Amino acid sequence: MSHCFSFSSRLYNFTGKGDMDPNMDQNYIGRLKIKCKSGDVTTIVEMDPGSFKNFDTDYYTMVSKRRGLFASDAALLTDSETKAYVLSQVNPYGSTFFKDFGESMIKMGKIGVLTGKAGEIRKHCAFRN
Repeated sequence: MSHCFSFSSRLYNFTGKGDMDPNMDQNYIGRLKIKCKSGDVTTIVEMDPGSFKNFDTDYYTMVSKRRGLFASDAALLTDSETKAYVLSQVNPYGSTFFKDFGESMIKMGKIGVLTGKAGEIRKHCAFRN
């Protein structure tokens, strides 16, 4: 799930000239514009429509079709290594997502948490407090 304002520049003002992100599927942009009007700060949309309650690989299907909400999603297709990974996850019999996710969670569990004045819980994840 994401607020429209988190990706609206891709729909309405990608380069500052009132244009759309050419790396995003134009039909998908049209559907998002119906839900997310310019300047909308309250509406929330699904990152992978129809699958937001499931833990699955549908996100990769959306990204492979250039239907990721964020510029970081589109960036996955600009590098040959990450593009190959995305495309391999779309194949239900070749996907390593659940194994990879499990390994990542184990690694993240070993990250030392900063506490007190050494750490910070952000009010908005994209910005320092």
